[in-house]
Amino acid sequence: MTKTKILLADDHAVLRSGLKMLLNAQSDLVVVGEATNGNEALSAVREHSPDLLLLDISMPQTDGLQVLQQIRRTHPHVRVLVLTMHEEEGYLKRALEAGAAGYCPKSAADAELISAIRAVMRGNVYIHPSHTKILLDKMLPTNAPSAAADLSERESAVLKLVALGHTNQEIAEQLSLSVKTVESYRARGMEKLGLSSRAALVRYAIQEGWMKE
Repeated sequence: MTKTKILLADDHAVLRSGLKMLLNAQSDLVVVGEATNGNEALSAVREHSPDLLLLDISMPQTDGLQVLQQIRRTHPHVRVLVLTMHEEEGYLKRALEAGAAGYCPKSAADAELISAIRAVMRGNVYIHPSHTKILLDKMLPTNAPSAAADLSERESAVLKLVALGHTNQEIAEQLSLSVKTVESYRARGMEKLGLSSRAALVRYAIQEGWMKE
């Protein structure tokens, strides 16, 4: 089995040690390097060429968001999952806008972090449920952005919930629809927007102001 190579970037040694033990205990994951600050993270990415960078935001020298922006420019194949103590909406938006593939609080349980890593490696965008609650009210206005004017009200509602990370089953329950109907709205909406993945949908949602304060 080919293992996902992970680089840890966090200035807290105890946290890195715990994460390393957790991740190396998984049959499909392996920690290939560690970094204690932003500059080390950039160097370590060049040295180890990881599949995924587990990145803190608040680090010495170069902060995590600056690291994220540079990694996306120089190593676009490396997926970046932000693991942070910051749960404010502003940090989440900035991370997603910079190209993060996921945003997970340090308070997340072990199993949730493993799930986040695997989701990101499948090509999905991971947003922790605690953050979807923060964003939900702002992403479900009745007036859609002008660029999405061709979407029906239902298509818009479904796609906004998809961008927030909800499954078809969860969306069906929230909107009182069948799963099959949700799948239909989702497919039609994605086709109208010319999008082929949830990652692209999340970027579109940010660009079009669905998270606008």
